[in-house]
Amino acid sequence: MLEHEAKEGGREADKQWRDDVRLPSKESLRASGQVQSLSRALKLLNALSYHTQGLSLSEVAQEVGLPNSTAHRLLTTLQNERYVRFDGERSTWLIGVQAFRVGSAFIRSRDLVSIARPYMRRLMEQSGETVNLGIIDRGEVIYLAQVETQKMMRAIAGPGGRAQLHCSGIGKAMLAFSEPERVEKVVQTLEYRRETSNTLASADALRRDFEAIRRNGYAVDDEENAVGLRCVAAVIYDQFGEVLAGLSISGPSARVSEQRVPALGSAVAAVAAEITTELGGRRPAR
Repeated sequence: MLEHEAKEGGREADKQWRDDVRLPSKESLRASGQVQSLSRALKLLNALSYHTQGLSLSEVAQEVGLPNSTAHRLLTTLQNERYVRFDGERSTWLIGVQAFRVGSAFIRSRDLVSIARPYMRRLMEQSGETVNLGIIDRGEVIYLAQVETQKMMRAIAGPGGRAQLHCSGIGKAMLAFSEPERVEKVVQTLEYRRETSNTLASADALRRDFEAIRRNGYAVDDEENAVGLRCVAAVIYDQFGEVLAGLSISGPSARVSEQRVPALGSAVAAVAAEITTELGGRRPAR
């Protein structure tokens, strides 16, 4: 079940862009009671939000699937309300200040923990293991929330607990998918304190692990932070496509076996993508 649901979640995340920018059929619009002109205008806004460098009239019209003349009328209306702006020097349309103000109101009102918790509970029920939410704070992972399994032998660290970046699933995942220049500075300053015999003890070892994390889409703490505890983790992104938080499944290595890691990794990555979407975030193009 985990593998099936993880694949489904991955497919949904992959088609997010198309759903956001392509117009539904006229039949779908009528059946759902949507206003056609408003739907078209919002699709134009969505298309521009994916291209921060801007798009020409023909480009944005093609992305949405509209004639140039129709796209121009809608863009002009949006420009009058300052939701988009036109750069005359480059002949491109871009997101305007009013769109930023509306988006900022959502950002101010959102609560990462409360939004993530229902997804965490579902992931706990799917996996049968404890699910954690964490961020990087002062060079360490700090756990913001946890949904515990009811099984015996559960994870130790709860909300408010901390872990080292180089030997925790969330820490390694967040580093692996952050901006390379920023990460390299962190990698060079870590102490690489050994928590177990499996702890990665050097910058080179951590860099090699990053390659596997980026390839797989999730990180694995293979008894690196605590003997007998294994963890798989993925990242949640913000509206700028930057790493915001990490989501992990953790449990005793006897239950979180090496054979289960790929399925659990795919599942946690799929749910992290769902939370990203719910928060208004997006995965980066890189």
